Amino acid sequence: MNQSRDELEALWDGLLSRQEELMIKAFNSLDEEGKAAVMTHLNRMATEMGWHPEQAASAKSALDILKKHDLSKRPTSF
Repeated sequence: MNQSRDELEALWDGLLSRQEELMIKAFNSLDEEGKAAVMTHLNRMATEMGWHPEQAASAKSALDILKKHDLSKRPTSF
């Protein structure tokens, strides 16, 4: 993931937005390596101590949506 600070901020804003379309669009903007890194990080945010409760809830929401659409395994458009 070789992105500028603004691009990374926009990516995470989309992923943690709790808005299904924005989450999917943000996730699908990544290459396979980026998708794997995001899934790992979202899992950490959703399960590890130390994250703000709203961050953890947003990460869990993103994971639920991405898994619902099976995006964690293959690229798909919304």
